[in-house]
Amino acid sequence: MSQGKIEHKEYVYGVYSHETNFLDAIKSVQADGLTIDDAYSPFPVHGIDDILGVKETSLHKAGFTLGLTGTVTAFGVMTYVNTMAYPTIFGGKPFWSLPAFIPVMFETTVLMAAVGMFFVYIKRNELFPGKIPMIIDDRTTDDKFALAFSVDGKSADEVAKIKSALQKSGAEEVNTKSFE
Repeated sequence: MSQGKIEHKEYVYGVYSHETNFLDAIKSVQADGLTIDDAYSPFPVHGIDDILGVKETSLHKAGFTLGLTGTVTAFGVMTYVNTMAYPTIFGGKPFWSLPAFIPVMFETTVLMAAVGMFFVYIKRNELFPGKIPMIIDDRTTDDKFALAFSVDGKSADEVAKIKSALQKSGAEEVNTKSFE
């Protein structure tokens, strides 16, 4: 499954109007031995990841790494500035004082994690400014569900099998869409 990225040029897709019908259709199509390229939903559907076999993302690992980078960067810069670059005595206080560094380290951790996660999310989901989204059916952004199958290089018999499996699963419509 491509996880939201349209990689092929021609698709056959079935449209469903209710999430329970949609989940039943996924099971039905998989029972017929077909591999679903993508599933579109206007809102998150509980349990769909398990049914489709989608693995958990590693986005949380990126968040931890970015936060840790922020903590280490803040700690390193403050240590360098206070002990080597500008060792100034303020009323007898030590040059290096960890309790004084904690608020700045916390804020830098949050800042690096938040800004970094924004860019990781944009890169991972290919949501770059100016990119035109390839939407399989406009109604999937409003109230319909869709199952999409790539038919690039498939024979007419295979395409007919996909269409009949979609109709058998209860699809309201079975359509074809090409992307240039």
